[in-house]
This record gives sequence, C-alpha cells and structure tokens, in this order.
Amino acid sequence: MSMMVLVTYDVNVETAAGRRRLRHVAKACTRYGQRVQNSVFECVVSMSDYLLLKDELLGIIDKSHDSLRIYHLGSNYASHIESFGVDQHIDVGEVMML
Repeated sequence: MSMMVLVTYDVNVETAAGRRRLRHVAKACTRYGQRVQNSVFECVVSMSDYLLLKDELLGIIDKSHDSLRIYHLGSNYASHIESFGVDQHIDVGEVMML
C-alpha cells in the first residue's frame, strides 16, 4: 500500500559542505517523489521505500545545522491537499507523457 509523505528541509548552505548536503538531499528526494516547492517534495512511497528514504536523508543532513521534517499524509492524501496559484504539480494518479 502506498502513502504520501511530504518532505521538507532547510539545509545550512554557509559552507561548501552545506551546499553539497543540500544537493544530495534534493537528489535523494527526487528519486522518491516530485518537488512542489524549493525545499518541499511530495513522495508517494511504500513503507519500505519510506524507510529507505528516511534513512538516506538522515545519513545526509547534519543534525546540528540542518532541519528535516516529514509529514505523513497517508494513503488518502488527495483529499488533504489544496493548491492555489502557480502549480506545476503532476498528480501521481495521472498519466505522465515524456
């Protein structure tokens, strides 16, 4: 069963290491979902993929300088999302043409 999680992060980019962490966090999130704002990803994942994503992100961030928040929207996530303004989001239930 799939569920949606919302991954948000704030990585301190004052150093080269921080900028590298930021790129790695975004790259990891891209493998599991889609960016909906600069540091916000919607990820529809199985429980095992969620655990892999969480483990990967915790291995990247520096807990003394960065922030990571994961919101669980569950399997009935469509009724929990409202979007206003410019929205480049693709509904995961829709067909995507490349």
